[in-house]
Amino acid sequence: MEHSSEEDSDISESEMLKYEDKSYKKLKSGNHSVKISDEAFTCPYCPKKRKQEYLYKDLLQHASGVGNSTSNKRSAKEKANHLALAKYLEKDLRDAGSPSKPVNEGDPLTGCSHDEKFVWPWTGIVVNIPTRRAEDGRSVGESGSKLRDELIRRGFNPTRVHPLWNFRGHSGCAVVEFHKDWPGLHNAMSFEKAYEADHYGKKDWYASNQEKSGLYAWVARSDDYNLKNIIGDHLRKIGDLKTISEMMEEEARKQNLLVSNLTNMIEVKDKHLEEMKERFTETSNSVEKLMEEKDRLLQSYNEEIKKIQLSARDHFQRIFTDHEKLKLQLESQKKELELRGEELEKRETQNENDRKILAEEIEKNAMRNNSLQLASLVQQKADENVRKLAEDQKKQKEDLHNRIIQLEKQLDAKQALALEIERLKGSLNVMKHMGDDGDIEVLQKMETVLKDLREKEGELDDLEALNQTLIIRERKSNDELQDARKELINALKELSGRAHIGLKRMGELDNKPFLEVMNRKYNEEEAEERASELCSLWEEYLKDPDWHPFKVITAEGKHKEIINEEDEKLKGLKKEMGEEVYIAVTTALVEINEYNPSGRYITSELWNYKEGRKATLQEGVAFLMKQWKLLVHRKGGIA
Repeated sequence: MEHSSEEDSDISESEMLKYEDKSYKKLKSGNHSVKISDEAFTCPYCPKKRKQEYLYKDLLQHASGVGNSTSNKRSAKEKANHLALAKYLEKDLRDAGSPSKPVNEGDPLTGCSHDEKFVWPWTGIVVNIPTRRAEDGRSVGESGSKLRDELIRRGFNPTRVHPLWNFRGHSGCAVVEFHKDWPGLHNAMSFEKAYEADHYGKKDWYASNQEKSGLYAWVARSDDYNLKNIIGDHLRKIGDLKTISEMMEEEARKQNLLVSNLTNMIEVKDKHLEEMKERFTETSNSVEKLMEEKDRLLQSYNEEIKKIQLSARDHFQRIFTDHEKLKLQLESQKKELELRGEELEKRETQNENDRKILAEEIEKNAMRNNSLQLASLVQQKADENVRKLAEDQKKQKEDLHNRIIQLEKQLDAKQALALEIERLKGSLNVMKHMGDDGDIEVLQKMETVLKDLREKEGELDDLEALNQTLIIRERKSNDELQDARKELINALKELSGRAHIGLKRMGELDNKPFLEVMNRKYNEEEAEERASELCSLWEEYLKDPDWHPFKVITAEGKHKEIINEEDEKLKGLKKEMGEEVYIAVTTALVEINEYNPSGRYITSELWNYKEGRKATLQEGVAFLMKQWKLLVHRKGGIA
């Protein structure tokens, strides 16, 4: 279609709405043709595009897609035109988007035998097409597209019209191709019935030999397929003979195959779903068992803590009960002394001698009262010491609850001894201040017991002092040995070569296994580069303190850390690089975990290469002396 010079120039984004309204009015007034037939539409703004025919929905989708495109390849004018086209389709041609109605109100397939053989894909035949003689002597006629457009306007919706040519030119015949589906057969039969209704069908064509005018058309069947002319030859090239029953059976077979495939897929999905359910059930049961085990351990731990707390409370309760009994005894003795004082005051009225004796008795009672008060103060101090000891014990139990089972006997024994000493001290002081002639034996026995307890306490203090002295000496000796070992390592660093005693960098990664693996895959230069990169990467992994691929096991009653072979990084390394590289990395891991787990850096260690172990200080000194003697011997020989 032609466009004005105004439409040849582009527009700005701000003018798109005005241009869209202008284009919509042109479409509505009929300046541009959009609808080709009842079902076919075209885009008037894409004349150079290969696809010229659209269904209603496809054209609407095309117009909306171009109009709303954000691509810079589309100009503002193109977007505005396509937006106007989308608006025109939605507002004015909405009803036209429904399928076209058949030419005749009756069903064209009515009366058609299901066992009759048709050419498939559904094909029509048109004969008696006007031709004329060209200058070169050959016959020419109109193109197939013109006849196709005419058939489309009549509602038969062919896909193609193919004129048949031979060595003489246009044969005056054409083949009309329809869609391969059931609507295509419907259109083909409508096409045949329309020409039969106008007496231009197959029977009319073969009825008489008189001269005929106009186009004759019908649907190709088996007799046409088997003709020994240009029509039969073309039909045998493009199609096959099939009955409607065969087509229905084939369609039913495809449908059944589709249903079977979908059924199999559903069964596989159901089986997979059942497997997932079983896995979920197993996982849930495992989690429940773990939670039950956790609750059981927690309950056991809580019960053990309660037993310890009850035992401690009963112990302190017994101690406080004993002190209460002592207090009651002191109060009873105090009352007895008061009664004696009252009796002495009553005898004061007797003779002077009695008065002197009474005065002496009163003075003695006063002294005894003072002694009793002093004893009470001593007892209060003892009670205070007991309370402090109890509070100290409680704090120790809270801070050291993880080690309370191992230390409970020792702490109880020591605290009981201390409490017993304090109690005996208080009792002894009371008895001293209150004792009379009849209590001398008891006091002597208590002094003997107190003496024994003090001796035991002294022995305990001596043992603790001796233990502390030994610990200090051990630490001092260990520090001296470590200093000597460091000096020996520094001295060995100056020696060249590698003997059976020397220094080993603990935690250093051996790059030889990496190089051997890379040499199998790449050339020498690239292998060295890749081996260096991989070795550097794993050295960084070894330095990472957050990566700790170890697990703790119990062997011979002791806890021990070993490599966790299920670690994802180590499993991937072993799978990709092999056993030798895996051993090199795990060896470095074990060394760095043993010698420097917190810092994660390489340290030097005195090593016995002959036996593959850490060398003793004596071995290092012996080796250093041997090297020194060799050095002296060499210097003597040179001199």
